[in-house]
Amino acid sequence: MISTRPATLDDAEWISGLLIANTVDRGGTLVGDWSVGVLRDCLAAGQLIVIATDAADLLGVLVTSEKSRALAPPVVAMLAAWPGGADAYVYGPVCVDLAARGRGVIEALYAEVVARQPGREAILFIKADNERSLRAHARLGMVQVASFALGADVFTVLSSRR
Repeated sequence: MISTRPATLDDAEWISGLLIANTVDRGGTLVGDWSVGVLRDCLAAGQLIVIATDAADLLGVLVTSEKSRALAPPVVAMLAAWPGGADAYVYGPVCVDLAARGRGVIEALYAEVVARQPGREAILFIKADNERSLRAHARLGMVQVASFALGADVFTVLSSRR
């Protein structure tokens, strides 16, 4: 059974391990610094990070942040392409453990975030060639609203606003 909840400072190491295991340099698609210290700083600042667990296993994580905290070049480029509404928040990254994929983890994570941020617009970007992630987010009701290029990479911007 999948359980979801907001992450705590005690979860930072667990979350870091999952995110780092899925970075580009390890064959995944995530970019950025997902060290324990960075995650602890995010959590200490009140950033909403939601985790999905099954007994003692971490199945997935969904990181959210306020637009005003955007510093990473891809997030800044996304917001230039689609700033979203005044109440919009940045959704992502989302990461599901390989063994848990296809079990509804993304849906459970997103439902938890929506319950905690009702009525707010989620905005995110996905590399345009990541068809699996694009399909998963379409199932959540996300719609394409823009695109942008960063270097040689093209990204699709999605929004929860319909």
